[in-house]
Amino acid sequence: MFKNFNIWFVISIIISSFVLIPILTVFSSFFDDTSEYYELLKNTFLIEYIFNSSVLLFSVLVLTFLIGTGSAYLVSFYEFPLSNFFKWALILSFAVPPYIYAYSLTAFFENYGTAYAILKNLFGDGNYNQSIPKFDGMFGAILSITFSLYAYVYILARASFLYQSQNLIDLGKNLGFSKFKSFYKIILPSARPAIVAGLSLVAMETLAEFGAVDFFSINTLTTGIYNSWIAFDDLAFANRLSFFLLLFIFALFILENLSRKNAKYHFNTREGLKQKEKLKLYGTKSYLAFMFCFIIFFLSFLFPLSQMLYWTIKFPENFFDIKIFELLMNTIYLVTISSFILISFSLISNYGNRVSKNKILNTLSTLSISGYAIPGVILAIAFITFIAWFDESVIKSFGILSIKKIFIGSILGLVIVYFVRFYSLAFNGIKSGYEKINISVDESSYLLGYSKRKTFMNIHIPFLRNSLLFIVILISLEIIRELPITLILRPFNFETFATTAYISASEDLLEAAAVPSLFLILIAAFFIIISSKYILRDNEK
Repeated sequence: MFKNFNIWFVISIIISSFVLIPILTVFSSFFDDTSEYYELLKNTFLIEYIFNSSVLLFSVLVLTFLIGTGSAYLVSFYEFPLSNFFKWALILSFAVPPYIYAYSLTAFFENYGTAYAILKNLFGDGNYNQSIPKFDGMFGAILSITFSLYAYVYILARASFLYQSQNLIDLGKNLGFSKFKSFYKIILPSARPAIVAGLSLVAMETLAEFGAVDFFSINTLTTGIYNSWIAFDDLAFANRLSFFLLLFIFALFILENLSRKNAKYHFNTREGLKQKEKLKLYGTKSYLAFMFCFIIFFLSFLFPLSQMLYWTIKFPENFFDIKIFELLMNTIYLVTISSFILISFSLISNYGNRVSKNKILNTLSTLSISGYAIPGVILAIAFITFIAWFDESVIKSFGILSIKKIFIGSILGLVIVYFVRFYSLAFNGIKSGYEKINISVDESSYLLGYSKRKTFMNIHIPFLRNSLLFIVILISLEIIRELPITLILRPFNFETFATTAYISASEDLLEAAAVPSLFLILIAAFFIIISSKYILRDNEK
């Protein structure tokens, strides 16, 4: 029995340590020698990278707070036309990555773009380009990222609002507070931990964004990391920039965890507190609430979807030029392999934590799930750095052939970095499922003569079936949308919908980017609709 216990512990240690390798590589590479590009950049564009990243972060946080919290408040506290529809429709923005939103924004408002075509059809020929606003540069990047990410704040704020006690709201009425004063004096402070958690996720995703800022030619730390490696072949400096960005992201990661510590998101009705009742809105108030939610839904989902659909219909030849079936098979291939590996190792690691109850293992597991907070471009560069070092320092010392081709520019390397990036999704999803299995179930199993392996296979896995399905959906959604990791590590001529759309857009062929973008949105929306019953789970009817 001791031997069996030791096996679970050792395997869990190995898994957690493996996931930490790219993260440790970034820190260990900080003091490596860099090229002359470092001195050049330090004296020229480095301040610009930091300034642009800061402006982008602050602007997106303010807008996502206003949009996410405002829409969550309306659908949680009030009934108005289509309020139940908006409850789940507002999360469809997740189906549109920031870089695809950027393509849509540019295609619609550019000279002789979609907006010009609409005005021309309505009013005839005219010089409309001067009147059409241009959403490019920093403003375009802010809008693209905001409308793609506000759902993080919406989902978590709604979860908190939904279970706030009616007693708190009645207290505000007894104190003579108006609805607005009750909102910012009572309701908003009660939801602070959830809102801060959502904003922390938005912040990490904003700092990690590559596609949209690269498309709008905004110099940020993320694009600086990519250019250091691609344009100047300076891995050391790419890692140095990654180090500074990681410090910022880890600060946000710690803030997010501290904000949730001992936080109580709802009041238990069994404690004598009344469940909140929704108020029905009438007249102008009902119309304004509907219009606010509809405008957010339209701008975040219907607008990019319709723009991509318009280009696809207008230029049907692009539909036949792109190998849709091949892209779909490539995507399914990556999703299947990655999901299987992530779930298998996350199950083993969680069970190892459960049976060993070792503090060192718990610490390693906590650190290893930080991979999701790290930009994909950093993980890809760190992986290449580690493989290059291992190949030079270890493999060649034994006279063995180089292993670079096995891991770099291959499906194996791509899946490994996916594993590191999305390990926290699988690990935390399974962990939350395990928390519902009482430890007495394990003890009863052992008394019946089940070994740890049989308990794991015959009892735990069947119980976790629903959690595993949800995790597969989340992993699939992330891999479908992922750009920088796939772009850097994919094999030659191996494309996905995301990389195909990016390559076309980077060559100023937005109409050609429409077809893969449209399919990406539709597939992602399908997964979101399936998962909405988990994401929006509540005690409503």
